[in-house]
Amino acid sequence: MQRSATRLGDDFAGWRRVLGLTAAQVAERAGVTRDTLRKLEHGDPSVGFHVVLRVARALGVLDQLTSSIDPLSTDLGRARADMLNRRRVR
Repeated sequence: MQRSATRLGDDFAGWRRVLGLTAAQVAERAGVTRDTLRKLEHGDPSVGFHVVLRVARALGVLDQLTSSIDPLSTDLGRARADMLNRRRVR
């Protein structure tokens, strides 16, 4: 779990840098403190889920984040959904 939190934090920090934004700017846009943003960017798993969503929105990557876990975006997910739909019809 820690490895995933650290990677997510690194990715948020990377997006912030690519966009040329300071931590203060992103924190303000997300409505969080700079300390909270720092914790998120350093992979602190105690940061609330709502903070992750707010920061993703502030960075313009919320849609990418939510669509990345859409089960229908994978072959397996579409196949399983198709199987479930067939069972319901019968």
